[in-house]
Amino acid sequence: MVREQRVDPEVEVIWEDFHALVNVPSEQLRRWLLTRGSGEEAFGPDPDLNLPEPGRHILRVLGKRKVDLTREDIEVMQEAIDRIRSLIDARPSGGNVDNEWRHSLLDLGHDVLIER
Repeated sequence: MVREQRVDPEVEVIWEDFHALVNVPSEQLRRWLLTRGSGEEAFGPDPDLNLPEPGRHILRVLGKRKVDLTREDIEVMQEAIDRIRSLIDARPSGGNVDNEWRHSLLDLGHDVLIER
């Protein structure tokens, strides 16, 4: 008999919110972060070490199953949710998509140009 692992209802809500807001596929996010982190020392022996934060943590969480989340992962997810929502609320006036604003969201795995 296989025992089902139970997930805390609060974690369930965070998981759903996180995956609804982080709408950039993980490989696309990784490429974006590598571009953002590029510079003189960007591509050392392990390019993932040079990915900007918190994007690197968000990528790590995207690669996990819900039942494998750590307390740190849950904190990263909640912080990403809060930051994405805050940035969305601070959308530049006139409804225009400002590059700096959009890039700040992309760093967190959210692209305002992707419709779900």
